[in-house]
Amino acid sequence: MASIMELCSMYTHLNEEEVRIIQEMADHLQLIADVSESDVFIDCPLPNKGSALVVAEAHPSGGSSLYKTSVVGQYAFAQNEPAVMFCLLSGQSVIGSRGISQEQIAIQQNVVPIRSKSGQIIGALIMEKDISEKLEQEKNVTRLMETTEQLSETLLAVAMSQGSMQSLMHEGILVFDDKERVTYTNPRALDMLKEIGHPTDAANGSPITQLFYGKLAVLGRSGPLHQELQIGHVTFELKAMSIYREQREVGGIILLRDISDMKEKEKQLVIKSAVIKEIHHRVKNNLQTVSSLLRLQMRRTKLEEVERVYRDSINRINSIAVIHEMLAFEGLETIHFNEVVDRIIKNIISSSSKPDQTIVPLISGDELILQSDVATTLALVVNELVQNCVLHAFGERRAGHIEVSLQQHDTFIRVRVSDNGIGFKAANHADRKGHLGLKITETLVEENLGGVLDIMTDERGTNIQLTFPIAKTQPKEDESS
Repeated sequence: MASIMELCSMYTHLNEEEVRIIQEMADHLQLIADVSESDVFIDCPLPNKGSALVVAEAHPSGGSSLYKTSVVGQYAFAQNEPAVMFCLLSGQSVIGSRGISQEQIAIQQNVVPIRSKSGQIIGALIMEKDISEKLEQEKNVTRLMETTEQLSETLLAVAMSQGSMQSLMHEGILVFDDKERVTYTNPRALDMLKEIGHPTDAANGSPITQLFYGKLAVLGRSGPLHQELQIGHVTFELKAMSIYREQREVGGIILLRDISDMKEKEKQLVIKSAVIKEIHHRVKNNLQTVSSLLRLQMRRTKLEEVERVYRDSINRINSIAVIHEMLAFEGLETIHFNEVVDRIIKNIISSSSKPDQTIVPLISGDELILQSDVATTLALVVNELVQNCVLHAFGERRAGHIEVSLQQHDTFIRVRVSDNGIGFKAANHADRKGHLGLKITETLVEENLGGVLDIMTDERGTNIQLTFPIAKTQPKEDESS
């Protein structure tokens, strides 16, 4: 095989310095081929300016090459590799150009000019990849588009000439021509049109706009039409598509579905949702009224024990009211429980802590979304536990903190209420069974949530943890379904 110096001397007008630049570039070709995973060549221009000569080549070491034999010494012509000739003549890079290799394979080329020290174009560095598979995919897409157009024409021809399209679909079918006049309707479409006041023989030949009382325009759209039409007491879901032949609009097809029943059910659901929200709102108002009455009664008493009972009852009522307030606002049967906990803690600290005490609340863990009945029970539990902390955990201390941790696992939920107070024994609550708040808590956890309660307490504080199965938080199935 001839060397680069020999090929350039025999066929090109390059001088020794320019050939040396080409040789230095050729020394790096193998590295370029391996990095780019492409076949790489250097072509030098020939005197006639209409062709070039391949003077060097390299193929990727780790991959297959497009070439079975060497192409060094062969000519590259403009008709096969236009990007190469454009680069050599203009001095501009060409990225992503397509051409035909010397072995008649479809290729994609990236071509970069090689310049002398004076700026003259003395060659082109070429990277090539096989795009035969890509071209085949593009041809398949083209054939598919042609087949789709032929299918549309066939459908239109059958509908217009025979008028006997089978009623194979639940939807009503209407076919119309380029003047938007109906040429075919299946039996289901005739029934639907009858529901909105058209006689059974009025469809064929009628304008589309007339059938749908001017509420529909199909021709001239760039894509499919999908909309709902309300005509009288009937609601249609309508899908329409124009049909083209030789890039000219020749008609279209409409699919109709009667969704009146579905819309009526949606309307009833909206009404029911509004009623339920109003009920929750009124329950919340009634609970707040009861809470206000109890607060008035509490202010009239002089006995500290009676006042404490009133305050406990007010806090319990307010905890339930928070749930109904959120249901009234969101209109859903699920509750973001972290917000409930936040409001309960702030309310209890505000109403029950001593004036000279600073109690800092903290909510940590996961975001819990619970069914309303579970959220109501858990709100009462948290209310009791936080209330006990505020009233008994800190004694005469001036400061303390209460943390509520919420954790959701695969099969269970764990709620922990802890404080850094003085503990049960110091607070004179060593006997759990005689403590009403804890008794209420244990009953709610065990009977309503199917869970367990665990209490750990010492002089460093109290940690109460309740665990219940996550199945309790799931919505109940409708027994009538």
